[in-house]
Amino acid sequence: MQLNYINSLEQSKTFVFEVSFIGRMDMYSDVDTVAKYLDAHEGWFCRCAQPMKVEPLGDNGYVLTVGQYGAFGYEVEPKIGVVLNSPVGNIYQMQTIPIPEYDSTGYEVNYQASMELTEMTVDRDDTFKSGLFPKKITLPSRITEVRWSLNLGVEVEFPQFMAKISPFLIQSTGDRLLGQIVRQISPRLTYKVQQDFHNRHNLSMPPKGSRQLDKVNKSQPCAI
Repeated sequence: MQLNYINSLEQSKTFVFEVSFIGRMDMYSDVDTVAKYLDAHEGWFCRCAQPMKVEPLGDNGYVLTVGQYGAFGYEVEPKIGVVLNSPVGNIYQMQTIPIPEYDSTGYEVNYQASMELTEMTVDRDDTFKSGLFPKKITLPSRITEVRWSLNLGVEVEFPQFMAKISPFLIQSTGDRLLGQIVRQISPRLTYKVQQDFHNRHNLSMPPKGSRQLDKVNKSQPCAI
């Protein structure tokens, strides 16, 4: 079985790299206010996705140019189409969609994400300590916790010269690079969304501890 797997890798120029993450952020307002903000994604999505290039695609979709990434001297600049579906209850789904008249020769991206809003009642006397020198922050009476999961897969067809490199090295490097991209983009996007929401509603910005991102091992389920 292992020998057949090795042979299949050596004979193929196409690799599939995959990563899964879960995360959360706190919004210092009630769930209806947060949902209304997220529903108006034509505003916050374009503002907060920078420095990624964003272009509208249909009613609820966008074209994202992620940036230039690569390894072993081979680089690609992924451009993907994503759609933010209307929520069902307080659960939002987001996934990749085709970009009309765009030829993504050499790679294909599969992005699947789910986000759920949960309102929590907080004792106003509770405080949150953050940083090396703790600073007490009085919490609002209601907080909306936003939890999400994401699964990202990228199928890449490498040029012939890459056949000289160990397939296992290509696989491990690609998976690691994909994880680094998520760790680079996701926290920045989370921070900007938090900042944008709280500034526009004249609310105090939650501390760093209110944001979290964790990688999910392949052997673990990726769920909210």
